[in-house]
Amino acid sequence: MSQVLPGDVPPVHDLLGIGFGPSNVAMAIALSEHNARVGGQEAITAHFFEQQPRFGWHRGMLIDDATMQVSFLKDLVTLRNPASEFSFLCYLQSKGRLIDFINHKNLFPLRVEFHDYLEWAAAKVDDMVSYGHEVVGVAPVVRDGAVEYLDVTVRSGEGLAVHRARNLVIGTGLRPLMPEGVERGDRVWHNSELLAKVDALEGTSPSRFVVVGAGQSAAENVAYLHRRFPEAEVCAVFSRYGYSPADDSSFANRIFDPEAVDQYFAAPEDVKRRLMDYHGNTNYSVVDIDLIDDLYGQMYREKVLGTERLRFLNVSRLTDVKETPDKVRATVTSLVTGEETALDADVVVFATGYSPADPIGLLGEVADGCLRDDEGRVRVERDYRIATEPDLRCGIYLQGGTEHTHGITSPLLSNTAIRVGEILDSVLGQGLESASGQARPVADEIGSTAR
Repeated sequence: MSQVLPGDVPPVHDLLGIGFGPSNVAMAIALSEHNARVGGQEAITAHFFEQQPRFGWHRGMLIDDATMQVSFLKDLVTLRNPASEFSFLCYLQSKGRLIDFINHKNLFPLRVEFHDYLEWAAAKVDDMVSYGHEVVGVAPVVRDGAVEYLDVTVRSGEGLAVHRARNLVIGTGLRPLMPEGVERGDRVWHNSELLAKVDALEGTSPSRFVVVGAGQSAAENVAYLHRRFPEAEVCAVFSRYGYSPADDSSFANRIFDPEAVDQYFAAPEDVKRRLMDYHGNTNYSVVDIDLIDDLYGQMYREKVLGTERLRFLNVSRLTDVKETPDKVRATVTSLVTGEETALDADVVVFATGYSPADPIGLLGEVADGCLRDDEGRVRVERDYRIATEPDLRCGIYLQGGTEHTHGITSPLLSNTAIRVGEILDSVLGQGLESASGQARPVADEIGSTAR
């Protein structure tokens, strides 16, 4: 895309996207398919900016035997358009593995394989993205007393450039969450960087790892480190008696159905809270039962053999971490007795989850026109558009940060294909402008997206 210097009038895009993770890749695919259907003046002009140099999704967690926790049918497109050429099945066909996958009789592909699918899909729409471009600010463009456009300032190796949009879709993902007062370092990691850092330990004969957390990632980290470093002790620290199994039963999985978003959005606040309490164990701080059984079996075998390398410090929490050049001392405190145990380790890994990026943190003064609820949370309409003051006419859509309005499933891969279809319908429904500034007709297929 061409640079726009101060004083120049940039061309107006119908939509600009911030971030190019799975959600906005799916958005780009939906736009590409729409444009292929309608063509001409009804095509939507769109572009995305991603600060990473290439596509990547949780690369530090692509453990070789880790599997997805959602069906391959919940890919970037199938629930919206089962005939799409961007589906996981089309990916498998292109790789020559379709028959092998079918014979495997498994709905859940390896995580590394699904990442390869995402890279494959992103490459098919790479004309719509600029990698190595970081959005650093958004400013309003006022016409006749109303904000008609948003100017998006983007920084790259070539300097700053300004791009103008009628709509924004924000898909900036999640940020690694560390406990208050704990900073990442050479020996204090967040699990998101596990694979990026663990290779540096080869040949150093580490003697102990401490893994903090009770969710799927924590359990996977424990299993991986125990397997990769067969002489090292691995200590798992969590406040429960043991890992809790994920509820992936058929009825509970209805919380991830598209219509569950409608129901959650319409529910009173007290019902929203109860639903989150009832069904948090489908997604938060839970572990696949097969992995729980494997870890328990390994622990028991070691007790029988008298070679205990796998330790579980349960009903406990990590209360202090002190890093030195050659080790890190972790203090673990029993929640029952208050007794403290000091562990000298080579690395402490915090599998303590993620927090959503501030959805309007980049909007600057534009954020003043975004409405908030009584608890200070941004108000989001059913179509994922931020509710705004009447004089802010641009559409600002969120792909994430909507659990309080749309429920557990709203930001997850389970809902991605449906969500981008709903955002596309909304953008089309707002009406778009031609290059001349005149309103142009809305495509005929509004409302036809599969739900």
